Amino acid sequence: MAGSYDDRDGKIWMDGKLIEWRDANVHILTHGLHYASSVFEGERAYNGKIFKSREHSERLHYSAKCLDFEIPYSVDELEAAKKQVLEANGFTDAYVRAIAWRGAGEDMGVASKRNPVRVAIAAWEWGNYYGDAKMKGAKLDIAKWRRPDPATIPSHAKAAGLYMICTMSKHAAEAKGCSDAMMYDYRGYVAEATGANIFFVKDGEVHTPKPDCFLNGLTRQTVVQMLKDKGITVHERHIMPEELADFEQCWLTGTAAEVTPVGQIGDYTFEVGDITRDIAESYERLVRA
Repeated sequence: MAGSYDDRDGKIWMDGKLIEWRDANVHILTHGLHYASSVFEGERAYNGKIFKSREHSERLHYSAKCLDFEIPYSVDELEAAKKQVLEANGFTDAYVRAIAWRGAGEDMGVASKRNPVRVAIAAWEWGNYYGDAKMKGAKLDIAKWRRPDPATIPSHAKAAGLYMICTMSKHAAEAKGCSDAMMYDYRGYVAEATGANIFFVKDGEVHTPKPDCFLNGLTRQTVVQMLKDKGITVHERHIMPEELADFEQCWLTGTAAEVTPVGQIGDYTFEVGDITRDIAESYERLVRA
C-alpha cells in the first residue's frame, strides 16, 4: 500500500461497520479537529494476531475516560472490529490504528458534552518505523520541548493533543538529519523520544526513565519484564542529562518502533551491543510466537 493516506483501496471500520477507505471522512466542524478531544492506539499484527490487542483496547477506554468521554463500544466489540479490519483488507502483518473522538454535533466551543463520540479502526502495511536505523542505530536530536507536568495534562492517556510538541520536535530533528528526538521532562530529567520509550545500558544493567509524566508504553512494559526474566537488573528511575555520557548502549521501544537501537543522541554515542541485540531479537520472537 502506498500513496496518500486518504486515497487508498481497502476497508476501514467506522462507527460499527466496514466502509470504503475513501469514504471514511468527518465534517470540518468535528470537535476533535478543533480541540484535540481525541484518543488513539497504535498496534501491530504479526502473523494475523495483534500483539497485546486487548490491552490496547482497554487503554483506549482508559484514555477516553481521562478526556471525560466514553467510547460507545465495549472492549469485546473493539476486538471483533479489529479482526474484521484485518480480514477485510487481507492483512496478516500490519499496523492497526484505533481512534475515538468527539465528533460534530450541537456544541462547537470548548465544551462538547452533546456531541457524539465517533470511533474508527484502520490498518495498513508498515515496515520499520525508523527505516534502516532498526539495524545500524538511530540518530536522535535533543528536543527543545519538554514533557509537561502531569498536573497540567492527562499525561498517562494516549491522547492526540499530547503529541503536538512531539510532531514539532521530530520535524526539527529530521531537519538536522536525525531519525527522532529525545525529550526531557518538565523537571529536566530524561523522558522519552517523540513516540517511543527509551532504555540505556551501563555495566550490564539497564536504566530506563520512570514513567511518572509520560506514557508507560505497553512495549516498554513488555521489554522490562523480558529483561527481568533474563536476569538483567532494570532500574526504573529519574535519569539526569549528564548521565548520558556514561551509558554504553541505548534503544527505543514502542509499537511502531518495536525495539530500535540508538547510535547517537546529540553529541553522545552508543554501541549496538549484546544486550540491545538480544532484547531486539527476543522481542521479535515473542511477537511472532
